[in-house]
Amino acid sequence: MSSTVPKSSNIFWHDCPVGKADRQKLLKQKGCVVWITGLSGSGKSTLACTLGRELHTRGKLGYVLDGDNLRHGLNKDLGFKAEDRAENIRRVGEVAKLFADAGLVCIASLISPYRTDREACRALLSDGSFVEVFLNMSLELCEARDPKGLYKLARAGKIKGFTGIDDPYEAPLNCEIEIKEVNGVCPSPCDMAGQVVTYLEEKGFLDE
Repeated sequence: MSSTVPKSSNIFWHDCPVGKADRQKLLKQKGCVVWITGLSGSGKSTLACTLGRELHTRGKLGYVLDGDNLRHGLNKDLGFKAEDRAENIRRVGEVAKLFADAGLVCIASLISPYRTDREACRALLSDGSFVEVFLNMSLELCEARDPKGLYKLARAGKIKGFTGIDDPYEAPLNCEIEIKEVNGVCPSPCDMAGQVVTYLEEKGFLDE
């Protein structure tokens, strides 16, 4: 995953006396990144917000990084060409890593269609704190839902390079959590969030 950002020189890493373990002890949880990927309309943002609320009710601190929201600020200078998409994911991966280092459960919700880009983000967290959640919803289901009207525009040729229509989506090969539709229906947000919370509990991320 290449970056369009120029490389800096003459820079040095500065360590601080308060580290990740100290922050996790203060928050009584373990920092991690929950990376939600899937087609547009698969329910990523809904799951992210529901998960964030569920963690909050349990007294756990999380933060949602939503792909569309970030394009209003951090990534507003990026388009949807392949190189811009790669830079978009690279930036979010680096920010998510910082949130996890701060001891938070960072919930990143992005289509992130290319396997290489997602794996590069996983590589940023070498301690096993990257949890990939694949919303495996069919194109037919997502297009029927079409909450933002984007599939209709893509089918009409008004949006080019739209994932699932004229640009590929590369499904994860070894994700930690896969959530599938049941009889052509997406599970409820609460059920999906519950599945993720159960995983986080089992892996000790929510331990005090």
